[in-house]
Amino acid sequence: MSKATDGRWPHILSPFALGALELPNRTVVAPMTRISADPEGVPTAQMAAHYSEFARGGFGLIITEGTYTDLAQSQGYRDQPGIVTPAQVEGWRQVVESVHDAGGRIVLQLMHAGALVQDNRFTDETIAPSAVQPAGEMAARYYGKGPFRMPREMSRDEIKAVVASHETAAAHAIEAGFDGVEIHGANGYLPVQFLTPETNTRTDEYGGSLENRLRFHLEVMAAVVRGVAGRGLAGMRLSQSRSSDFNHKWSGGIEDARTIFTELTRTGADFLHISTHQGLSEEFSSGHTLAGLAREFSGIPVIACGKLEVPENAEQILETGEADLVAMARGALADPYWPRKLACGEDPVSFDPEMISPFATLDITIAWRAENGVTFKE
Repeated sequence: MSKATDGRWPHILSPFALGALELPNRTVVAPMTRISADPEGVPTAQMAAHYSEFARGGFGLIITEGTYTDLAQSQGYRDQPGIVTPAQVEGWRQVVESVHDAGGRIVLQLMHAGALVQDNRFTDETIAPSAVQPAGEMAARYYGKGPFRMPREMSRDEIKAVVASHETAAAHAIEAGFDGVEIHGANGYLPVQFLTPETNTRTDEYGGSLENRLRFHLEVMAAVVRGVAGRGLAGMRLSQSRSSDFNHKWSGGIEDARTIFTELTRTGADFLHISTHQGLSEEFSSGHTLAGLAREFSGIPVIACGKLEVPENAEQILETGEADLVAMARGALADPYWPRKLACGEDPVSFDPEMISPFATLDITIAWRAENGVTFKE
């Protein structure tokens, strides 16, 4: 039997208006690569059940896994979903309808892997701002093995084509019924490859100064704003860290943060989603977390992500005004009923690496939940 609400989490469980979306609480399912679409990149009935369970579990907002935007170089993983073909759009429509029927709200994340491609069924060639060998190796849990391929430097026309593909993909997302679109501008993927001097050695208008290296972010953000055309939210997920370097920081410190967050807001973005591996840690001796800096400099709603599956951390970052919403990946994956259990005074199930081992597929996670009794009794 569920316990009565104990009132310990007044900020987490309070409603919030994100643009036109009325959210019942401040909890967000963070995007998580699940490599569980069909081989053609079409979302499946299993994916619809997966996302709608978060809605039944009480999450205020759900953000999907990264979804590729073209039939060229954007795909990064085997069995990754796309939002390009009519079949992919229709597959996502079934996911969205399932979430909406369960009372949820859902945003599609758009992703271009750039140089960090583990599997792409359309080509063996990878592209990036510059021909720089990516650091690190592919992730075994996503069927990867060994070093990444050396990418080819993108031409200006290719940059324009990638920007245009994001506008089209955003329009397709709205056609599928999504409540909004988020750009994956974090974790070392293509936008980060443009922003980072080590991976961007260009000498044209996309390289050199921070303003030039940020240009791709701004063009893609503006394209997505055009694509949703006021029919849904448009935002971007950002991080300093990269998949190969969790401790990476922007070299210009607080001034880089000021420029990045201010300029993105000018494109018409509705929200920013800030991911860190340090959780509540202060950045650049500023007295703020990175999410707090984003909130201060942008003036728009901010989603914070990073160790916030710990309820005390989530409550603190909201109570201190460092963020408007709290996102979690591990906490949501371990227990899709995390918000409802919190409201009833129950302890959510904790994350266990075995639930994504040896591969981060839905089959493995669903089996782990069944074996470990992850349920919620009314």
